[in-house]
Amino acid sequence: MTDRKDFISREKFMAELWRYKNGSVTRRHFLGVTGLGAATAVLGAAMPGLRSAAWAQGNIGDRVVLATWPNYHDPENFDAFREATGAAVDMNVFGSNEEMLAKLQAGGSGWDVFVPTNYTITTYVDEDLIEPLDLSKIPNYDAASYNQRFAGPGTVDGTVYAVPKNWGTTGFAVNTAQLGANPKPTTWKEFWDMTMADFSGRTMVHDYQLTTIGNALKYYGYSFNSIDPAELADAEKLLLDAKPHLFAISSDYQPSMRSGDAWMTICWTGDGKQMNRDMPEIEYVLGKEGGELWSDFYAIPKGAPHMDAAYALINFLLDPAVNAKESLFHGYPTADARVDALMPPEVLNDPILYPAADLLDALEFGAAVTLTDPNRAELMARFKSA
Repeated sequence: MTDRKDFISREKFMAELWRYKNGSVTRRHFLGVTGLGAATAVLGAAMPGLRSAAWAQGNIGDRVVLATWPNYHDPENFDAFREATGAAVDMNVFGSNEEMLAKLQAGGSGWDVFVPTNYTITTYVDEDLIEPLDLSKIPNYDAASYNQRFAGPGTVDGTVYAVPKNWGTTGFAVNTAQLGANPKPTTWKEFWDMTMADFSGRTMVHDYQLTTIGNALKYYGYSFNSIDPAELADAEKLLLDAKPHLFAISSDYQPSMRSGDAWMTICWTGDGKQMNRDMPEIEYVLGKEGGELWSDFYAIPKGAPHMDAAYALINFLLDPAVNAKESLFHGYPTADARVDALMPPEVLNDPILYPAADLLDALEFGAAVTLTDPNRAELMARFKSA
């Protein structure tokens, strides 16, 4: 309990966040009701250097092209960047790391900044598709403020190629109202067994080899990243056995879960949070056997056409006040302690966004070899066509 007059409950905060994201209330209303407006003002006063940083100085041109994931940025921050610099942000959205890699391998992407996931960065370095970063042009990046568990993959052989954006987990979401007499599943074995039994016709899996194959491997206790032929054969048998029982193979699972057509799905952190916020009966689960822990980064592709604008945008988005607004918009945590200092306790204490240590420690970062392994690619193709 508290006698503070300005206290806002977790439920109220998340409801206001959802209203803001849907555009039904203004930014001023959201910041005022949640108290974040005051926090941002305090930060600006305490750290005036951020308000006059390099991104707001000089002529960087009239646009910058960003390749990123869907629903991953606050449009108002892009408006603020354009107001400060004169450069508009043109956003390209991609659906998988494989798609992004293929685009860069083909050449002529036109991207200035892109958002790779941790396990892909060494491949970009090996194929000379990514620029080493000049950190003097990103003064808002303070390496000491970042959790190195999530920041480390951006550095390869001592050279920084990417700086951290966000991190999260891959688990599954289950509609507990549909469980009947069944206990809530807590493992990947239970996920797949339930799919082929009481939840037949009601489960979705990702259209993404890393997570769908990875979590089939977890059924047997294998590594999420395995490329062992015998272990992949076991995973393929499970996937083919489960295929007739699936509702769909799609990474766009929220509509079906919200409508009740699907009752369970492989799920990323932010989607799990959004569904649980609106429909508390949909719960997010991290399988006890493990699964995926991931972090995303900002990077610059080789030959970026607007290099000055690329550095300016990255620097702007790493301003802690801007980054806090980003995180509140899309629902994924950052690895930056300066941003955590601006977040409401209700967010920092959320077990979906910040899992317990025993669950987090069981997770694996994706491995670089899974991105290019032909056996995993062929397995996924056979599964989808079966």
